[in-house]
Amino acid sequence: MKLLADEGVDAPLVRRLRQEGFSVLYVAETLPGMKDLEVIALAQEEGALLLTTDKDFGELAFRRGLAPLGVLLLRLEGLPQEEKAARVLWALREHGRVLPGAFSVLDRERLRVRRLP
Repeated sequence: MKLLADEGVDAPLVRRLRQEGFSVLYVAETLPGMKDLEVIALAQEEGALLLTTDKDFGELAFRRGLAPLGVLLLRLEGLPQEEKAARVLWALREHGRVLPGAFSVLDRERLRVRRLP
């Protein structure tokens, strides 16, 4: 699965995903300062699942009908980097097949998946 990590995603998480074999394009490395609409366009162009910490993508997906392949919103503030990585890897490995076409929220305790319109 190809991933596009928005600028707010922690660099150590991106590195860990790459170490685990995921193809991750990281906005902070390639095009820092991109607007949300540009991030969505890039994710669509790349055919990538968007990883983000920015709740604004929910509004863009549901109210404006703008969404890439899928969005995984990370709500993991305050967790140590290893726990964040473990949660994200779990979500991608165990539920990766349902993430495309969905807006999903991953927090400390659960993964919520809502199909995109």
